Amino acid sequence: MISLPIVDMNGSNVGTYEFDEADLADSISKQLLHDAVVMYQRNRRQGTVQTKSRGMVKGSTKKLFRQKGTGRARAGNKRTPIRRGGGHAFGKKPIDYYYRLPRKALQKATRMALLSKFQDDEAVVLSELTLTEVKTKPVASLLKTLGLATDSTLLVVPEYNKTAYLSARNIENLQILPASDLNAYALLRQKRLLITKDAIDNFRNNTQAKQTAAAN
Repeated sequence: MISLPIVDMNGSNVGTYEFDEADLADSISKQLLHDAVVMYQRNRRQGTVQTKSRGMVKGSTKKLFRQKGTGRARAGNKRTPIRRGGGHAFGKKPIDYYYRLPRKALQKATRMALLSKFQDDEAVVLSELTLTEVKTKPVASLLKTLGLATDSTLLVVPEYNKTAYLSARNIENLQILPASDLNAYALLRQKRLLITKDAIDNFRNNTQAKQTAAAN
């Protein structure tokens, strides 16, 4: 059983949040988390680099001068890699790095990553995030109050909130996501986790619903 204090935007304790670890995952697989992170990182690569080989460079294919009798070293055409303006010996070609793990494996990795934040005392539960206008200062003050200003932090809200997103986007090392967009890479990339109580409830309810649907 995991028990965490719930704090408000002033940093005061307003309650306790408890849940069973088995609601998220029975255990944590480092290999699965590693595979998920590698997948997300590979899919971020564009792979569009390309250089010209000797067959792509403009120029005649005629031999520059005859093979023998000139007193110089033999030479081919001017498109050879050893000459200025020639093609690359092993020209790079576009590569598609995309691949994807099974959907259930990714969902399990996300739950494991979230559980690891709670087990490692890297998570802070917020009662609610109330922002009446687009302003960075309240969010920055909240992070400072909770001791998260110097660490990379992932802020998780129940659903997409334009006011919260615009208020948080200019803060260095802070990423904001709705609970529906949580993934293992975002959780593991940021050192600390700041999550609202409703966001945890939404994530757990969605997880239970998916597991029930899969069982049926």
